[in-house]
Amino acid sequence: MNYQIITQLKDLEQVCLQAREADVVMLDTEFVRTRTYYPQLGLIQLFDGETLSLIDPVALDEMTPFVDLLKDTSVLKVLHACGEDLEVFQNAFGCTPTPMVDTQIMAAFLGHGLSTGFAALVSEFVGVDLDKSESRTDWLARPLSQKQLDYAAADVHYLLPMYNKLLDKVTESGWWDAAKQESALQVAKRIRPSEPEKAYLDIKGAWQLKPNQLAILKPLATWRLKEAIKRDLALNFVFKEQDLWAVARFALKSPKDMEKEGFDIRSVRRHGAKLSSIVKLAEHTPKEEYPAVVERLMDFPGYKQIFKVLKDEVKLASEKSGLATEFLASKKQLNQILSWVWKHKRNPEKLPDVMQGWRLELLGVHLDKKIK
Repeated sequence: MNYQIITQLKDLEQVCLQAREADVVMLDTEFVRTRTYYPQLGLIQLFDGETLSLIDPVALDEMTPFVDLLKDTSVLKVLHACGEDLEVFQNAFGCTPTPMVDTQIMAAFLGHGLSTGFAALVSEFVGVDLDKSESRTDWLARPLSQKQLDYAAADVHYLLPMYNKLLDKVTESGWWDAAKQESALQVAKRIRPSEPEKAYLDIKGAWQLKPNQLAILKPLATWRLKEAIKRDLALNFVFKEQDLWAVARFALKSPKDMEKEGFDIRSVRRHGAKLSSIVKLAEHTPKEEYPAVVERLMDFPGYKQIFKVLKDEVKLASEKSGLATEFLASKKQLNQILSWVWKHKRNPEKLPDVMQGWRLELLGVHLDKKIK
């Protein structure tokens, strides 16, 4: 397995121009995400079938040739389980690989579970057992060890023969267009812009709060998300979710009250005054501007019964198609269609996953008929 390490702009230009001559390239990234809001890019692996390059974004100040490759619509980019890779590309370069297909999704169209790992598929389709021990090492440290470099190179080296095998089988089974559709759906989901004004809806336990308490939680959650983005810090490292909820629940108006509740002292000292001012201001919110109570689907009449009916429909579609039930429609996706019907009155602008693309005819129309 031969590879080159790219740390100079002229070399980056050369390998990216060469890659743009190919119809298909293999891509992967190594990143670190521990305390940060955004994943921190440590390494990019690129294989065009002839040249395998490990691109060092830590050493390179200029990445335009690579961005041009990402945007080149004449080159299909192949990745595996690329959800976080998409976030990495979007954050680092303001774009995602276009067009793109995910081999984990391709495997799912052959009956594999959606969470099937790279090593398992390489073992099955290529007959090679990979060492995955370096997956959680520090990819921002320099120099990278030989073991890290070999590990990173293997991820795209074996991705190519695995992709070729999957492509033959997926094409033969008639799912190739669907695999591209599903990959595009993953891109759309991963690069949705953050909505600070709706951040309170993601706070665990928001449904337990009354409208006047939600009027406090809403600006608190908005502040926390904006602070996390500004400082590139994971949300709970700004202020813990459960503590933020408690501030809203009990309308805590002083750092002293927060300390009495057992909140992290450092967080209170850093943000207590700001949170107190937000609470005091929010308490003057007019009643007509209170957020609506957060409705849980499970509290809707007949939720358990209809959910079971939908699960049975998914099982039937699974038996008919050979696709895994969790890939056809996860619990989240079933709740999505219920929300679409019950909360959004089948708004065509808010279509759930099962009511579009390849899922619509196979499953969506059947599920829709079951919901009143």
